[in-house]
Amino acid sequence: MSGARPAAAAAVLLVGLAVAGCGGSDDEGGQQKTTTTTTSAPTTPTEETGGNSGNSFVADPTIVGARPIPFASWTRVADDRIAVNFQTGAPECYGVDATVKETDSTVTIELRSGTRADAVGRMCTMIAVFGTLEVPLQAPLGNRQVLSAV
Repeated sequence: MSGARPAAAAAVLLVGLAVAGCGGSDDEGGQQKTTTTTTSAPTTPTEETGGNSGNSFVADPTIVGARPIPFASWTRVADDRIAVNFQTGAPECYGVDATVKETDSTVTIELRSGTRADAVGRMCTMIAVFGTLEVPLQAPLGNRQVLSAV
């Protein structure tokens, strides 16, 4: 019976630790309430002069679960076309789409990434790839500033 006492003591100790670890607290004064809001101002990505820096993506308006993503740089392709450079998931599973808002002084691009419609429910690897998307403009870029909506 000498081995039963230490085993029982160990069991009681483990149960006590488990209860303490799973317990809650009625002390509401010590925790702060936080909220998240996405009201960020547009950012200014860098102009790349050396060309595109990623896998070529084609705009896909059918992506599922689209969320806004930033782009870090852009390249002039033609007077009325630029390419944005970004990071997203593998092109076999993820796609991008863009919305462009043009003014006399700025071109603001909202880039979105999501799951390709033909990849929904499919197993996808979690890797990051650098991508490039060509974006047509309604008017020549000229001296207008290019902004990322995110």
